[in-house]
Amino acid sequence: MSRPTVTVREQPPRVVVVGGGFAGVRLLRRLESLVPAGRAELVVVSPVDHLLYTSLVPQVCASSVEPRHLAVALRSVLRRTLLCLGDAVAVDLAARTVTTRTVDGSARTIAWDRLVLAPGSVTATPEVPGLAEHALGLKTLDEAVTLRDHVLAQLELADATEDPEQRSALCTFVVVGGGYTGTELAAQMAAFTRRAAAACQRVRPGDVRWVLVDHAPRLLHELAPALGRRAARVLARRGIDVHLGTSAMEISADSVVLAAGGPNVRRHTRVPTRTVVWCAGVAPSPLAAVLGLPTARGRLVTDEFFRVPSADGVFALGDVAAVPDSTHGGTPAGQTAQHAVRQGAAAARNVAASLGIGSARPYRHRDLGFVVDLGGRDAVANPLGVTLSGLPAAVVTRAYHLASLPSAANRARVATDWLLNDLFGQEITHYAAPGLAGRTIAASENTQIYDRRT
Repeated sequence: MSRPTVTVREQPPRVVVVGGGFAGVRLLRRLESLVPAGRAELVVVSPVDHLLYTSLVPQVCASSVEPRHLAVALRSVLRRTLLCLGDAVAVDLAARTVTTRTVDGSARTIAWDRLVLAPGSVTATPEVPGLAEHALGLKTLDEAVTLRDHVLAQLELADATEDPEQRSALCTFVVVGGGYTGTELAAQMAAFTRRAAAACQRVRPGDVRWVLVDHAPRLLHELAPALGRRAARVLARRGIDVHLGTSAMEISADSVVLAAGGPNVRRHTRVPTRTVVWCAGVAPSPLAAVLGLPTARGRLVTDEFFRVPSADGVFALGDVAAVPDSTHGGTPAGQTAQHAVRQGAAAARNVAASLGIGSARPYRHRDLGFVVDLGGRDAVANPLGVTLSGLPAAVVTRAYHLASLPSAANRARVATDWLLNDLFGQEITHYAAPGLAGRTIAASENTQIYDRRT
């Protein structure tokens, strides 16, 4: 095995950011404006060359947005930052280096003066029998495209079979998780698949069944109850079976076992299906577990200035960090894109202050509300605390997403996708991406690189 190459640190001080997601990109863009050229060298370590706008990933599944239009090229939005493609796999706090693994399997060691950890999160995969082997995730573009192709393939198989029971199973799609992603996915895919079924010979739109499962007592339980109620009405209108207070107990290649009721009285139901999509929460990047730093529920412990107390010169933010939110009594901030973007801007100020530029400030989150896109003219939103639904919410939701995309080119492409779909409808063709079909969540999200057994 070849020895790792070492990148020798040079002056000025080097700031290395691990992660090119919402938090990392916002931090670097802010640093580029705060820190004069020549005062610091900026480096980002990312496994891909783009920021994925994950908030619209369900629309990739429903063919409302083309996949590449959600991929914001890092080099186009980070003008003074060096991009190092690879996965960060280790950090030496004493030597102040981070080790990365590149796509060809080679190792590279990068020295740092300030280290910012923002690798984000992965799909949470609890110990549910069959989950790792049979469920589909929705965290990456690969997973979104694979899911779309898989769903369309099930409809084609159903159209070809003469067995009514097999056709019913092929046309049944189960989504586990009634949060943002699961609710948006079920709502948008129900409309998309029924449109696709209308073009089939044997399958009819009424044959398509979508089931949304969540252990919570109400839909979108992290948001205001009014939003959950209005979203539930949209799902009911689209014929989606919503099972609340229900958990997935076992997943196989041809069914999922659901359990409803209290912890002592559980009613088990086996649902024949070839498709289970797991959207039941996220977990911090596995990198956090291998650093040897203090964690809280898997998230790196920080103070209100994003500093990791036990590691000099190290900051953490985004989904991987338990950043105290002073507006909520110091409880860790939520794992949402809105929190990540706000933290990126705030953390940049504090990283700059550690370099002698400006002064540090504690993080305080101001909630601007949330938007949930249910497809078409349906959405729910509460901008600045004002509850909206239907067309007004859909307008606000689309405007918010366009404003949040950090690239004008991507904004134009996404807006064009929406316009074309409004005029002509979604494309229902699919392509089988080589090597993607049948991949597990762990393989798609590349979490196995942190498994010490490999």
